[in-house]
Amino acid sequence: MAEVGGARCHAHAGGAAAGRAWDSGWLEEVDHPFCSGRLRRWWAATMRLNQNTMLLGKKVVLVPYTSEHVPRYHEWMKSEELQRLTASEPLTLEQEYAMQRSWREDADKCTFIVLDAEKWQAQPGATEESCMVGDVNLFLTDLEDPTLGEIEVMIAEPSCRGKGLGTEAVLAMLSYGLTKFEAKIGQENEPSIRMFQKLHFEQVAASSVFQEVTLRLTVSESEHQWLLEQTSHVEEKPYRDGSAEPC
Repeated sequence: MAEVGGARCHAHAGGAAAGRAWDSGWLEEVDHPFCSGRLRRWWAATMRLNQNTMLLGKKVVLVPYTSEHVPRYHEWMKSEELQRLTASEPLTLEQEYAMQRSWREDADKCTFIVLDAEKWQAQPGATEESCMVGDVNLFLTDLEDPTLGEIEVMIAEPSCRGKGLGTEAVLAMLSYGLTKFEAKIGQENEPSIRMFQKLHFEQVAASSVFQEVTLRLTVSESEHQWLLEQTSHVEEKPYRDGSAEPC
């Protein structure tokens, strides 16, 4: 079964650095009744930052979703299994390019393509498309609660599942600065449910209509410290300025 959490029909997001808001203490103002607008404006700017940001981990490299990634992404999404697990409808290639542009331009979404770090770093000059394994997304879903983000991950390449790539990608996203995260996963997708539970998510709801469960993580100070420990190795670099080439 695919390592997939979330529903693609919600539209992608994705990203995991943009400076860690927790470290600045900025989110201490989150509970103030007059700060939600400021936070949402801060998030709009932060979400767009990933257009020029890449994240290097031990198992994955996260890069912004660009038009050059679309052909392989489109091939992935022809899979009936992935359509079912991500609650997606098949798109034409032209529609996929249009979707990619919308994800890049929408201020409340953040999307990264997940690359296999070992393959990407071991083959100087390798194209990103040849190293693609999936995507990871984060987006704001509740206008009344700007501290809540929904997170998704998809490891589309079957040979790359069960190796911790999805886990590292999600951990990078969780260090992004929100205080609450949700993941909506098909009830039959037990591998993805177990992965999120290992990341301290707890089930808070189940829908018999949509055949999915909702898991939530509330980032307390102790959870924040744990996330920092788990992601201390993740390195942020500018995307494609010459300093972020594979070594």
